[in-house]
This record gives sequence, C-alpha cells and structure tokens, in this order.
Amino acid sequence: MFNQQTINEHILLSHPEHSAQVSLNWFDNEYWQQQKKIVGTKKGRATAWFFCHDKLTAVLRHYWRGGLVGKVLSDQYLYLGLEKTRVYQEFNLMIKLTELGLNVPKPIAAKVSKCGLIYRGDIITQAIAGAQSVLDVLKQRPFTEQELTKVADTIANFHNHGVYHADLNINNILFDETGEVYIIDFDRGELKTPTKQWQQANMARLARSFNKEQGRNQVMHWQQNDWQHLEYAYQSALRD
Repeated sequence: MFNQQTINEHILLSHPEHSAQVSLNWFDNEYWQQQKKIVGTKKGRATAWFFCHDKLTAVLRHYWRGGLVGKVLSDQYLYLGLEKTRVYQEFNLMIKLTELGLNVPKPIAAKVSKCGLIYRGDIITQAIAGAQSVLDVLKQRPFTEQELTKVADTIANFHNHGVYHADLNINNILFDETGEVYIIDFDRGELKTPTKQWQQANMARLARSFNKEQGRNQVMHWQQNDWQHLEYAYQSALRD
C-alpha cells in the first residue's frame, strides 16, 4: 500500500516510510541543486537526477514521451483519471513487486500534475548501491558464466511471477555492489498471467538490445555463445 495526497493541481503518491518527508520540492531537480544534494546524473532519453537526502540516495525521473509523438507533446499525457496515468500504474506496480520480494528499486514517491485534460509526471525511486548496467559491465569485460546465470535466473523469477516488462533491455538490468541483479524502469509494465508468448517476446526484445548495443559500441565483450548460455539458463529456471 501507499499514501496519497492532493496539493492544488498535484497528486502525490508516497511509500509509507517516506510520506512524512515528501513534498513538492522533492520533484524539482533545481531544488536539490540549490541544496547541493545532487550526487550524479544519468542521461538517456532524458536526464535522471540522483540526490542524497539524510540517509536516502534516490533517483528522480520525469516522464517523457518517445517516438514521433514525443517530438510534439514531449511530456504531456491525456488525463483520464489518476489510476489510468502511467505514473500511478508504474508506482503501484513497483509497490507490488517489492511486496513480492523481487529485485526492483524501492519506490519512494511519485507526482501527477494536472492542467485541464493534460497531466505530467515524475517518479522517485531508491538508488541501487554501486549500480552498473549489463551494458556498463560488457564495455569493460566479458561476463562470467555465473553472472550470466544470475541475469537469466532474475528474469525468469520475474516472469514466473507474471511480471511483464515493456522495455527489457541491457540498460534496464543492473548489478549492485554485491553482485545482485535488479531490473528497473517499469513504465507500461504489468502483472499478467504467465504465458510463453509474452515471455518470449520479452526475451526477443532483450536479444535485440544486445545486438543493437554491440553495433553502436566499439568495445563490447559479448559473443553469441553468451546469449545461448543466458537463454538456456533462463529456460531452465522458467516454470512450466
């Protein structure tokens, strides 16, 4: 469960452990910059801001549209009710995944800002200590068989629980400082009845991301037999 409050045109969702602290300022990267609490950024389609407050290190991410629509509407979405917003759906899903004990970043808070029929959104999650994506690692060195198996087992565990990831790629699979594997970015994700069709579609998307990144990076320690090992380990861990 999580808490919800409305402040003017803003709806805040927050994990019960952080509800007393969270304010609108938390969703403003300039506020954290003024407080000198920004400890890092990560640029993808948009910038993710890492901030440290008290003993919490967290990531602030704004919702941006992709593709051709994104060139026109950028960060604007049609508001059809709170529970239909991508913000609510992702935050609610991540709360459920943490309750299932799956390796996802702990959801801290989210914000839906309405303006007539339009809304914009932000989400804050706890940062994963020492996080390195699969791509980060492969730019430095090959994976061990044990690491490949860990990645495969983690994906299979999510799939066994019916977790559909809308964009499973090698930037969204992370190792923490202890070597544990996490999956991030559950925008448009769902809990579904496990079926081979969507599970294999997830894996096919992941395979394409390996090939895509191998084509764009001069150094990437990845071989076809690595994928074969990962796929075999995944199938072995998947429930019938």
